[in-house]
Parts: sequence; structure tokens; C-alpha cells
Amino acid sequence: MQTIGLIGGMSWESTQTYYRLINQQVRNRLGGLHSARLVLYSVDFAEIEPLQLRGDWDAAAEILGSAAQAVKAAGADFLVLCTNTMHKVAPQIERVVEAPLLHIADATASVLASDGVTCVGLLGTRFTMELAFYRERLEARGIEVLVPDAAQREVIHAVIFQELCQGVIKPESKVAYLGVVDSLAQRGAQGVILGCTEMGLLIQAGDTAVTLYDTTEIHAEQVVRLALGES
Repeated sequence: MQTIGLIGGMSWESTQTYYRLINQQVRNRLGGLHSARLVLYSVDFAEIEPLQLRGDWDAAAEILGSAAQAVKAAGADFLVLCTNTMHKVAPQIERVVEAPLLHIADATASVLASDGVTCVGLLGTRFTMELAFYRERLEARGIEVLVPDAAQREVIHAVIFQELCQGVIKPESKVAYLGVVDSLAQRGAQGVILGCTEMGLLIQAGDTAVTLYDTTEIHAEQVVRLALGES
């Protein structure tokens, strides 16, 4: 079993989901008392979030690059960013650490391609929905990406930072999210990516007839497969 290097804390609400899913899947595959061999570096998200707002991605990359170096020095064989948005700086991290990084958008694109999806809706932070870094990884696999309209994007973004990252779950926010999911399906999306690692705390597959692709679950699955030499 390889040692997994997790860089989390963005937010810790979803990082604990990663930890649980990875260990559950290792136990299910290997049985007995098996659990994942991993190293976790959890950053202080209060230092990252203002940099996102200012668009100072270089400063954010320095923080995460240092975290990645610490994780590698602790024995990690490969790296996992437990966040969608901060894959914006994945190239900078890869340049400063000699360890492979399992990109969340690539893991998601592989599942979409396997399912024959050619048009998908994307939910996430404003940065994930509006910047090219995430969308282009999917488009490189021939997958068309639809995002919500401007008003919907503001709602999606606000709920992430003001509620989900703080562990707050509101029924009215769930209704709002499901409305956006439905609108994307009406525009032709064959499924919708939950492209923020906290979104699975609010909506799940049983809440809608539209196929949801929870990136936290997909990423964790691919992490375990890589750690156990299955991919």
C-alpha cells in the first residue's frame, strides 16, 4: 500500500469526509483491521480564502506548495488536494514537489467518459465555475461543460462559504441547489458535477432524478485505487 498525502482544511468539513471515505474503502477492499496509510496536512482556510478573493493565486500556491513539501517529506508517495477550487494552483504545486498529484478534475472526467457523458453541468465556487482551470480538463476529454447563470452562481458560491464550509445545512439552500441542478438538466446536461467538496453535505443522489457526480466520492475512490495499485 502506498502512503497517501492529503492536503486538506479547505474546508475541514469536507476533509473529514475524505478521511472517512478513504479508510472505509481500504477496509472494504482489504478487510479486517486495515486502514489507509496516509499523511494529512490541514491548512488554515482563513489564510487561503482572502487570497482567493484578491485573486492572489501565487501567494496561495506558496502556502500549498509548502504544505505539499511537508507531506512529501513525511513519506507521501503521491499528493491529493482535498478541494476543487485550489486545483487552480495544481501546476505550481507540481513544480515544487517531486511527487505525482492526483487531479480531481481528471478523476471526474474519467468517470464521466466511462458513463458516456458528453455534456455536464458544473457547480462549485465562483472560481471553479468561471475560471478555465477546471473546465478545460473536462473539455480536453471531449466533454461540454455548462455552468449556471450569473445569479445562480452567486447563490451557489454564497452557500458554500457562508454555510457549508462552516457546517451549516439549511433546507432552503438545498431547495435552491436542486433548482439549479434542474435548470442545468433542462439546458441539456446529462449529469451535474458537485464541483465543491462540501456540496455532498447538502445534496445527494437520492434528492433528484438528475445524475450527480460528487467529486469528493470520485476523488476518494481514485485515491484508494492508486494507493492499492489498482490503477
